[in-house]
Amino acid sequence: MTTSNDDLEPIEPNVAFKRFIDHKKSACAEATVRNYRYRLQYFLEWCEDNGIDNLNDLNDLTGRDLQQFHMWRKNSKDLAETTIRNHLCSLRVFLKWAASIEAVPPNLYDKLIIPQVGHGDRHREEMLDSDTAQELLDYLRKYHFASTEHVVIVLLWETGMRIGAAMSINLQDVDFDDERIDLQHRPEEDTPLKNGTGGERPIAITPELTELLPEYVENRRRDVTDDNGRRPLLTTSEGRMHRSTIREIVYRVTAPCFRDLECPDCNKDTTKTCPEAVYPHAIRRGSITHFLSEDVPVEILSDRMNESPIPQSSHQKLINGNPSCLPI
Repeated sequence: MTTSNDDLEPIEPNVAFKRFIDHKKSACAEATVRNYRYRLQYFLEWCEDNGIDNLNDLNDLTGRDLQQFHMWRKNSKDLAETTIRNHLCSLRVFLKWAASIEAVPPNLYDKLIIPQVGHGDRHREEMLDSDTAQELLDYLRKYHFASTEHVVIVLLWETGMRIGAAMSINLQDVDFDDERIDLQHRPEEDTPLKNGTGGERPIAITPELTELLPEYVENRRRDVTDDNGRRPLLTTSEGRMHRSTIREIVYRVTAPCFRDLECPDCNKDTTKTCPEAVYPHAIRRGSITHFLSEDVPVEILSDRMNESPIPQSSHQKLINGNPSCLPI
């Protein structure tokens, strides 16, 4: 079904923007709504500069015109390509929503080309913010309690550990009575820690993990051993869970479509990573940033997450959402 020009309902960009934000408030975390509000302000500015006071005027835009908006945004400030991509993704979501209320043609968002960004660039800038993390944890707790996915995400978020450390944990390393996990460097048994023996440390189990881990071990963990005869905490039918499996879980679970939320550019192809999913390091960065904002002493945080002391000059950069200053 197509929408003709006569079917479109006149609406000012500012009015559509406010309705869109109200719509997102009912389905998204506060931080997500804040990101939409910030990013779309530039589109509103562009509309004003180009005399667009009715979104229906966008019906005459071509892919070339939207590319001009892309270049306008890029040239207005020295922005990273990942930032530009995030802004265009938000605009695409907005245009798809606008089509749903017959404010713009249904295929308009297809004319907005989203630039590809290298994995290295994404790694340096990605961070799972605390609001989105909490929304994800609440969803897992409600619908996937004590599942492998639930345990992996809580373990990475609450401890800030790397996926290699999570993979290395054996059942005997978990002290349920004293509520701690003892990370051990065991290179001869194929479970080394990134910083060797310097990465060995006890990690206090949070109240959520204290409740979650016994339930998982009792009901969901596969009772298998690895190639060295040890009993891993995280398992598959083949034995110890590998790094690649942990990555796959993170990619799948952090995608908004996992929670039935809208994803720009997402076609729900299970063979591909959703563009809105995050890398495991984004959870680590987000966790460190979250606990810094909660005034956890940096010395304690550095020991817990096996991170070299974070310079004081980097604290506020992290809290303000600039994870690239963290060398992890």
